[in-house]
Amino acid sequence: MEIKPVEAAAKVPIDMTPMIDIVFQLLTFFVMTLKIATSEGDFNLKMPRAPRGPAAHDAPPLRIKLRASADSRCEDIVLNPIGDAGGTSFGAKGWRRLHKHIAGQIQEGALQRTVIVELDCDYNLRYENVINAITAVSGEKSPDGGIIKMVEQIKFTPPKKQ
Repeated sequence: MEIKPVEAAAKVPIDMTPMIDIVFQLLTFFVMTLKIATSEGDFNLKMPRAPRGPAAHDAPPLRIKLRASADSRCEDIVLNPIGDAGGTSFGAKGWRRLHKHIAGQIQEGALQRTVIVELDCDYNLRYENVINAITAVSGEKSPDGGIIKMVEQIKFTPPKKQ
């Protein structure tokens, strides 16, 4: 018997047809299951209706100017200033008087949702004075430990560098 020499695995043909079939099946699967996202900004929102009755912001905001001294302490508290002068001045430590004045204008919380207070603080004013102003206009503790709300909307004017 004659043994033929075995040649090294010379050329084994690879059939590409099944691989191409599977690729096309996967491609078809992914195209068919693709969910196109809605374009950004196309929201279906249900917004609350506008409140009926008088407009919520008919009155101009109460503007409180907090002036700072050279050493960044509160020099003056002015309610509704006109330019650099005018308005009601409460002095440097007039937080309690400011609170009573605004409480008298708001009348026991009847206007607390509609009144807006705008704080105009000097650029170099200490932060503790800003907190004192917010505390003076936002409310106080009642004798039984609860909170009596006054102004709910407080905003700031953009700071002006000197």
